Amino acid sequence: MSLKERITEDMKAAMRAKDTARLGTIRLLTAAMKQKEVDERIELDDAAVIGIVDKMLKQRKDSIEAFEKAGRQDLADQEKSEVTVLQAYLPARLSAEEIAAQVKAIVAELGAAGPGDMGKVMGAAKQRLAGKADMGQVSAAVKAALAG
Repeated sequence: MSLKERITEDMKAAMRAKDTARLGTIRLLTAAMKQKEVDERIELDDAAVIGIVDKMLKQRKDSIEAFEKAGRQDLADQEKSEVTVLQAYLPARLSAEEIAAQVKAIVAELGAAGPGDMGKVMGAAKQRLAGKADMGQVSAAVKAALAG
């Protein structure tokens, strides 16, 4: 079963269970998927769906930070519950050590040295680690690898 089909099945299950919070989050995800399909006239594969989920998670994390700064814990809690639902659709994430090892391998392959090669290394890292790792952690690992 593709990830897209799994999301559709989970939406139906949430409807049957009358789980409005989960249903709302899944509907936001399906709307984002449909939008991408219509805009680009493509059929989404699992990698594209993971990219959409990643983007939505980043938006939620930014919102949580903003709401907590503004003292709106009720809204931050709602965003946190959406993060929990969305994370279920991502593959297992790499640990910080695994990310660092992958980045070192990419740096060695490209022969990159110094901060000037950051873009080249990040491009390769994005292709290889998309959906498997938090890109914020990847970026930090790339900076560390190129600085050392």
